[in-house]
Amino acid sequence: MEQTEFIQFEQFETKMFKELTQKAIDSSKINPELYSKYQVMRGLRDLEGKGVLVGLTEIGEVHSYIIDEGEKIPVPGRLTYRGIDINDIVDGFIKDERYGFEETTYLLLFGHLPNANELKDFEQMLSAYQKLPEDFVRGTILKSPGKDIMNMLARSILSLYSYDDNPDDNSIENVLRQCMKLIAWMPLLAVYSYHSCAHYHGNKSLFLHSPLPHLSTAENILHMLRPDSKYTKLEAALLDISLVLHAEHGGGNNSTFVTHVITSTGSDTYSVMAAAIGALKGPKHGGANIKTYDMLEDIKRNVSDWQDEDEIKTYLTKIINKQAFDRSGLIYGIGHAVYSISDPREVLLKEYAGKLAQEKGLAEEYDLFCRVEKLAPDIVLGHNKSGKVISANVDFYSGFVYKMLGLPLELFTPIFAISRMSGWSAHRIEEIVNNGKIVRPAYKSVTPRREYIPLSGRNLQK
Repeated sequence: MEQTEFIQFEQFETKMFKELTQKAIDSSKINPELYSKYQVMRGLRDLEGKGVLVGLTEIGEVHSYIIDEGEKIPVPGRLTYRGIDINDIVDGFIKDERYGFEETTYLLLFGHLPNANELKDFEQMLSAYQKLPEDFVRGTILKSPGKDIMNMLARSILSLYSYDDNPDDNSIENVLRQCMKLIAWMPLLAVYSYHSCAHYHGNKSLFLHSPLPHLSTAENILHMLRPDSKYTKLEAALLDISLVLHAEHGGGNNSTFVTHVITSTGSDTYSVMAAAIGALKGPKHGGANIKTYDMLEDIKRNVSDWQDEDEIKTYLTKIINKQAFDRSGLIYGIGHAVYSISDPREVLLKEYAGKLAQEKGLAEEYDLFCRVEKLAPDIVLGHNKSGKVISANVDFYSGFVYKMLGLPLELFTPIFAISRMSGWSAHRIEEIVNNGKIVRPAYKSVTPRREYIPLSGRNLQK
């Protein structure tokens, strides 16, 4: 195509897409009143925000209210893994001065806490599975560097299908083996993808550290990420706690529901997990931690006195009135679809974030975060007048924690994915074991019936 023709085509393409885009918008609008008329629970949530019951699980439970004499009463949030309170899980391995992610993964997959021998054997298997297939790093990650780590993760997981001798075997033994390998591979896939992206798109030096078999998942992430492989015990402990807190959140969160939906079709493990990655990437799900981090950085730049609550209130009011930050009118990290009084993950993360902030000399910044957390809920409630009790969610402090750990922004959501692979794996196995039907909810068509018009008679049609 000649240069002149190319320019003409670009102009034609631009004009056409403007017209086609408007046609697509016009043909896709649905009258909002119809959702109420046909009692459609948008987002699979009722008018009170309660999730529509679509399945049963024994893996994780999110609890936020009690019913007393028919009245819904908010209570402090509670998260349990296989019936065990997350606070007890964290307290248990912290008191033993151990790392807890591997133990938590075992609990999610097999339904009970491992004894010392079971945990040792499980950790040995995960260590043995850490080595990626021959030439995979060079051929898949380094030769085709992407600009988004979550997309690179999804692509890598789909590529691993080709290295599996039995990729479509959905027997429990084979799926469990596939899931355990993916759990072991995820830290390498994420960190190596970041280094590839940083080198080819950020002009940074390229270095790849192999994982060490005697290190925990959290330790290996820091070891592989940092040029000198050094980290403190508190840094590794806090990253480990973050992994534990993000490993599971019930069957109804978007990416886990996707895991159930695609597993129900009979599809393979790699397709299921790549789809879950795609769901987690979204800024309304796993990507929310980046939005929260960006907002808090914006507050730091625009609030001159971090101890002045009136100045903080004024700026938060500007944010919610769409006059500041991204002008979306959202205060990110505040409020949750299920939790109201408190998010137990946020409560735990806040406690240990304070300890690391002291070690890093960031106590003033941590105090600012605490003030925003205290002030923001009232400002949100005053704006939307919903009357619902709200609090900070886990995303509020996770970005701050990751920053203190020296994690690049590009890895915030991939760290979430590394952790959640454990929960996704447990839910995939649960779906297969219970031999559920293919998930296929109903959609009602609300378009009027029309006659087909021959091409010759469509000149006057829009």
